[in-house]
Amino acid sequence: MEILTIAIAAVVGLALGFGIAKMLEKKQASNTIANAKKEAAGIIKEAKAEGESIKKDKILQAKEKFIELKSEHEKVILTRDKKINDAEKRIKDKESHVSNELGKNKKLNKELEEKIADYDHRLDYLEKKQEEIDKLHNSKVQQLEVISGLSAEDAKAQLIESLKDTAKADAMSLIQDTVEEAKLTAQQEAKKIIINTIQRIGTEEAIENCVSVFNLESDDVKGRIIGREGRNIRALEAATGVEIIVDDTPEAIILSCFDSVRREVARLSLHKLVTDGRIHPARIEEVVKKTRKQIEEEIIDIGKRTVIDLGIHGLQPELIKMVGRMKYRSSYGQNLLQHSREVAKLCGVMASELGLNPKLAKRAGLLHDIGKVPETETEVPHAILGMQWAEKHGEKPEVCNAIGAHHDEIEMNSLLSPIVQVCDAISGARPGARRQVLDSYIQRLKDLEDIAFGFGGVKKAYAIQAGRELRVIVESEKVTDEKASNLSFEISQKIQTDMTYPGQVKVTVIRETRAVNVAK
Repeated sequence: MEILTIAIAAVVGLALGFGIAKMLEKKQASNTIANAKKEAAGIIKEAKAEGESIKKDKILQAKEKFIELKSEHEKVILTRDKKINDAEKRIKDKESHVSNELGKNKKLNKELEEKIADYDHRLDYLEKKQEEIDKLHNSKVQQLEVISGLSAEDAKAQLIESLKDTAKADAMSLIQDTVEEAKLTAQQEAKKIIINTIQRIGTEEAIENCVSVFNLESDDVKGRIIGREGRNIRALEAATGVEIIVDDTPEAIILSCFDSVRREVARLSLHKLVTDGRIHPARIEEVVKKTRKQIEEEIIDIGKRTVIDLGIHGLQPELIKMVGRMKYRSSYGQNLLQHSREVAKLCGVMASELGLNPKLAKRAGLLHDIGKVPETETEVPHAILGMQWAEKHGEKPEVCNAIGAHHDEIEMNSLLSPIVQVCDAISGARPGARRQVLDSYIQRLKDLEDIAFGFGGVKKAYAIQAGRELRVIVESEKVTDEKASNLSFEISQKIQTDMTYPGQVKVTVIRETRAVNVAK
């Protein structure tokens, strides 16, 4: 019985405890809800107060702006009224001046009438005298014709013929002297301008390759980059379009691609992945996407800095982007952006020397090779493509013509075009500016020497100055001094016709006579 009582008491106690716990839990929940409501009301109140403050500030700013615009408008109106009053005053002054002049003119008209009558009388007298002189002249001419046995027309013809021959000889001599002097002066001035321009512009030459080397802290990272069964490296190559070469080279990976932008994206992506340590296909795609966006922003920033450095204003954003993309392009191994900057500076200096607009010349020089940075392949020559882009983005006709004509694709119709062409040749033909394949370079030198040996009387021929000069030594017994001069011209014409080369090739023919005796 006692056990039953204890059990019932225990059950009742448990029920009471459970009920009390439920009541306490319910009370706590209601307190929490009440506190949350209070906090929400406080936040709403603060937000309303902050909104009212912002609203008042905006209203005050709008009022200040309205007052400022109103004062500026009143200033413009006052200035305009002042100009109108000044104009009215000037008109009144002119009207009073005209009325005074009319009174003076009446008096002058009377005096003029008297002078005209006097001049008419004198003119009649002079006409009579002229008739008497003409009669006397005709009689003298008739007397001379009788004495000389020639008519006046025949005598005039003979005199004209003799004067014509003398004048022709003098004119030919004068023309020859003038042409020689003009050639000498023009050549000296042209050399002076080009030399001054080259001396004033000095840039470092950069060589771009088709591969980039990515250095690693240790060779252990190579396995993580390759991934299980090569999945990481395949994902990286698919995302960037760059061939990644992992070989026995210690602590280095080679990135190979003809597109410098892709190589740079791959290099930066690899750097981020290796630094972060998480390397898997999903992470690779995410990092490559972010890096590509970063490179695009960097390209725009490079274009902006370039145009600011050169002092070029008003360039369209698309053209600025093309200028930035030049950093990741090369022309015969010469960095395209550096080449274009150099051409722009050369054009500015040369245009200043010639009295032309240097800013327009810089603009044309910077944009002359934008046709080399298309995002898609095209068969249009880069000069024509660049001209079309410049026309599309509102560049001036002189700039467009200079871009299209710098490789003689179209006819030049402004003075900027030959300047851009010359400066492009100066930048590209400078020794070390551009890289050529060694085999083709050696073959070009051999071809130069073979052309010289193709002419009679040539004993030796040397291509020197990196192919810029061909020195020919002839046999003095077979080639005279006059023939040496002609031989130099013929070899230069042969080179110009048969070969393709940057810049100019100087042909020097040397004829040497030696007299050797031995004293015993």
